[in-house]
Amino acid sequence: MRIISGSARGRRLLSPKNRMIRPTADRVKESLFNILVVILGGFDRCRVLDIFAGTGNLGLEALSRGASQAVFIDNNKESVALVAKNLRMLAFADRGRVLEREALPALRHLGERETPFHLVFIDPPYRQGLAERVLAYLASSTLIDDNSLVVAEISSAEFLPTAFDALREFDRRVYGDTAIAFFRRINKETPDHKTQIPDNIEKTV
Repeated sequence: MRIISGSARGRRLLSPKNRMIRPTADRVKESLFNILVVILGGFDRCRVLDIFAGTGNLGLEALSRGASQAVFIDNNKESVALVAKNLRMLAFADRGRVLEREALPALRHLGERETPFHLVFIDPPYRQGLAERVLAYLASSTLIDDNSLVVAEISSAEFLPTAFDALREFDRRVYGDTAIAFFRRINKETPDHKTQIPDNIEKTV
């Protein structure tokens, strides 16, 4: 597990001893961030929320690429410790914060204090319905707005609805047993370019 690009490019992250923690594979992460660069146009001044953070793999990659802030949520003590250690090791501790809480209570807590995030990662344990619960909560939360991008990683064999009120899936990519679903709040005023991924970016790996 490594940082692919940016200021910490090539640096290896501390890995979990607990097999319950499932980091996103490097090949999937590389494909995902290639897509994010196209959608977001870059990560400068981007505020990131990494839910079910594990090692912090996704949020740390965003920080390396220039994100201004990342908040990490996980209820596992080993995960929280790993994220904190990786933040310090990569010299990102001043731009990262870790919450050791269950996802929904943590989101309620943040909703009382934070402005909307530009990018939200949801990477829960597979096949437990957790992504669906978080997406349903975010659909009406102040933690996202019409400019926010929400990315959910699930098992490719797992069912995930494509709409949670105005929060709609606009693309999905499959990488072996992993699927990445992209969501935005979509309404009549949403520009078409915000809900399109160019066809020349791979759909499968």
